[in-house]
Amino acid sequence: MPAKGRYFLNEGDEDPDQAALYEKYRLTSQHGPLLLLLLLVAASASIALIIMAFSHGDPSRYQAVLGTAFFTLAVFVALYVLVYVEWLLWRRWLQVPALLTWACLVMLGSVLVWDSWRKAACAWEQVPFFLFVVFVVYALLPLSMRGAVAVGVVSTVSHLLVFGAVTGAFTKPDMLGLQLLANAVILLGGNFTGAFHKHQLQDASRDLFIYTVKCIQIRRKLRVEKRQQENLLLSVLPAHISMGMKLAIIERLKEGGDRRPMPDNNFHSLYVKRHQNVSILYADIVGFTRLASDCSPKELVVVLNELFGKFDQIAKANECMRIKILGDCYYCVSGLPVSLPTHARNCVKMGLDICEAIKQVREATGVDISMRVGIHSGNVLCGVIGLRKWQYDVWSHDVSLANRMEAAGVPGRVHITEATLNHLDKAYEVEDGHGQQRDPYLKEMNIRTYLVIDPRSQQQPPPHHYLHKPKGDAALKMRASVRVTRYLESWGAARPFAHLNHRESVSSSETPIPNGRRSKVGPPPMSVPRALQHSVPLPPRPCCSKSDDFYTFGSIFLERGFEREYRLAPIPRARYDFACASLVFMCILLVHVLVMPRMATLGVSFGLVACLLGLVLGLCFATEFARCCPAQGTLKAISQRVETQPLLRLSLLVVTVGSLLTVAVVNMPLIFDPPLESPGGNETSLLAARTRVRTLCELLPYYTCSCILAFIACSVFLRVSLELKVVLLTVALVAYLLLFNLSPCWQWDCCAHGLAPGQCVIWGPGVGRWLPGLQIDYYCRLDCLWKKKFKKEHEEFETMENVNRLLLENVLPAHVAAHFIGDKVAEDWYHQSYDCVCVMFASVPDFKVFYTECDVNKEGLECLRLLNEIIADFDELLLKPKFSGVEKIKTIGSTYMAAAGLSVPSGHENQDLERQHVHIGVLVEFSMALMSKLDGINRHSFNSFRLRVGINHGPVIAGVIGARKPQYDIWGNTVNVASRMESTGELGKIQVTEETCTILQRLGYSCECRGLINVKGKGELRTYFVCTDTAKFQGLGLN
Repeated sequence: MPAKGRYFLNEGDEDPDQAALYEKYRLTSQHGPLLLLLLLVAASASIALIIMAFSHGDPSRYQAVLGTAFFTLAVFVALYVLVYVEWLLWRRWLQVPALLTWACLVMLGSVLVWDSWRKAACAWEQVPFFLFVVFVVYALLPLSMRGAVAVGVVSTVSHLLVFGAVTGAFTKPDMLGLQLLANAVILLGGNFTGAFHKHQLQDASRDLFIYTVKCIQIRRKLRVEKRQQENLLLSVLPAHISMGMKLAIIERLKEGGDRRPMPDNNFHSLYVKRHQNVSILYADIVGFTRLASDCSPKELVVVLNELFGKFDQIAKANECMRIKILGDCYYCVSGLPVSLPTHARNCVKMGLDICEAIKQVREATGVDISMRVGIHSGNVLCGVIGLRKWQYDVWSHDVSLANRMEAAGVPGRVHITEATLNHLDKAYEVEDGHGQQRDPYLKEMNIRTYLVIDPRSQQQPPPHHYLHKPKGDAALKMRASVRVTRYLESWGAARPFAHLNHRESVSSSETPIPNGRRSKVGPPPMSVPRALQHSVPLPPRPCCSKSDDFYTFGSIFLERGFEREYRLAPIPRARYDFACASLVFMCILLVHVLVMPRMATLGVSFGLVACLLGLVLGLCFATEFARCCPAQGTLKAISQRVETQPLLRLSLLVVTVGSLLTVAVVNMPLIFDPPLESPGGNETSLLAARTRVRTLCELLPYYTCSCILAFIACSVFLRVSLELKVVLLTVALVAYLLLFNLSPCWQWDCCAHGLAPGQCVIWGPGVGRWLPGLQIDYYCRLDCLWKKKFKKEHEEFETMENVNRLLLENVLPAHVAAHFIGDKVAEDWYHQSYDCVCVMFASVPDFKVFYTECDVNKEGLECLRLLNEIIADFDELLLKPKFSGVEKIKTIGSTYMAAAGLSVPSGHENQDLERQHVHIGVLVEFSMALMSKLDGINRHSFNSFRLRVGINHGPVIAGVIGARKPQYDIWGNTVNVASRMESTGELGKIQVTEETCTILQRLGYSCECRGLINVKGKGELRTYFVCTDTAKFQGLGLN
């Protein structure tokens, strides 16, 4: 982006790409004014040729002028055609036709000078024309500020030198010097105001460019954020349920907080639907616990992600939807969200495929692992419960039965119920599964089971009878985890969130992002410029361009409220407009002082206007005087009101411009004494009178120049009301023409010779000054429009960012989410090992008895509504600052899993033991709060649910697995023992291990020894119950 100093002469260092982009935009925006200039000059030349063709007199007198006019007309028409038709070719070299245009105008002026010299030229001749050339250079030609200043100065100096040389033979030396000095003042004033005008124009163009680029970038970011939001939401929830939850999040943000507003029925929103005729598959990796104990954190995350990534691919190929990953357990459903008649065959095929995949791993690595699969067909309730850490899940008796089928299955085989077999239509051969012998629930419910025979193998040898060994001594020396990791990495499963496009994609193309690993290569640099060229509304025809925001004719907003807002908006740096107008007044004053007769009225009129303008400048620049004045507050307030108060600003404008328009010609009627030529006078007095008249006639054109300077002063107020400026210019133009026509100067031929062309000269600047005003007004309105759009879209973008943040934090902990949404692209796996994490499992065992499926409770839907209330109330506790360190991991049916100590920053491990273990006490307090919440729910729902809690602490491994549905989870012996503490616990109590009990006693809790209990996979463990009725936390500021 070009620096602001670029608009003056000190072009400093700037970003080349941004400078090139802005330069292209600037040239594009000035294409229209250049075409307008070429068209107007060609039309003026044509009119001049027609007038001279039909005028009386000797045509030889106008040969030079006619030839130059013809040449100028031809050049301008050719340039117009080239610039209009070959715009793409000329855009890079637009300054070439601009300089040709200027050269033709200067040449035409020089010819007019030479033609005037043949008729005894005066020093004031062609000054208005060169003033017009200066105006064209700054206002209409596509030149940089340096180029415009250089061309303007060259035009001024060339005029002074040429006219000084040409008119020296016809004018007295003393008068010539004063007149040339007056000419220099006029042209330098035109240069200064032209530079000021160009600066204002480029300033407005720059602001428009900045906000246009920002708005385009925000729009592109918004599109990316929306795509991220959809991808992220779909990575957690199916499309058929995600939209409702997305709208709920946005409504929650609009309410101004993270708390979800309670609906009118005092229930939390429930996003659960019932689906019939589906098949549920549960799969567990047998032998994985032994393998996981040998894995490093990264190896464990890689193994799980590659395995379950492969399972996701198989699920997609077999039209199954993965529901959740529970440790090393994988379960999915076929027939969601669209019912499929082949749902049973899909699940069986998937079960056989994943068994084959695990078989390949076993044979390639020599690691004794296999797959145990259970399938059942029936009905499910599917959706999301709770407020945080959303995970799509399924509930029903049929889901529980499918879980039992997996537990009662055989490693390496697919175990199905009779209900699933009935949907297979004899697509597979089966054999009796004898599931009743391995599971009491199946025996109690008298459910007959079967094992599917894989068509790919006539006979499957049991894994414990045959185990393929890897080849080579090096392979045998490797740890089993290393062999499995290296083999699974060859599968090339996508990494978590690899399909999400992050912040670096804001300026990328609009094409969809492939579901694979992201590239670090940035987008092509011209993506934003291309969008800019197609999005920026360029102003070649500001008065008649069709727009949804403006009226067809005139730059007025269609929305009345926005039009009023624009007119009442503050105008920064408005005081410099008044300063520039005051400089124009100084130019008019110097012209009158240099060439006009000394008159008392001249001093009085200019003195009054000088005092008036001094007062106006004092009000505008009161802030500068406030530094050395005791009344600083008052002066600053006055100065600020000039920029912020439209009524005060317009009043000062009327006073300033009205004074300049008046003082420019107020002394003109007084320079002639009516009895200049008395009939009764002698010859000497008559000659003296005629000499005086001739001298005054030579001064009359300077009033024309003064009028033009006054018009220029009106046009420097670029941001104020265009209508007011048009009214002031129109009134002044009519008044000037009446003054010139009614003046007694017309009785003198020499005066008429100066007044007649002067009227024509006044018309040009008077009307021409409207065009830059229209252009500037259009720029300012576009700037205001884009700022409003930018503000609106930026607010929408922030909303989308907050939605994405909440979505991601509903999948991952905040410190893990930062790994994936930071400015740095996360290409590596996320995994973290912790030495001391406290894990809690809290279940409501009575809910299994409470849950029934009948018509009264809408086949279990109303039971789930109550479970949703329980989980949602538990989630609300996480919003309390006291439990900010507690992280919800997931829910498993009616079991709530949470952990504390996952967000402990690195480097805090060496603190004192009490501080190091404070999160264990926090999780115990959280467990007590859960019990209190459940008691409150019991009172309102007339139930008697009780919580059973198990807590353990120790080392864990945390990571994110799953590419299509990324899921944060923790693994390790600590997690397994915490789960056993819950399953072997008692209702209404918190069971902990002996090690955890020791820590809690140090923290001030009382624990009661339960004794030795048999824990599956661990043998006998001594456990304790935390005394929740008498335990009082003794310190560490948890509250």
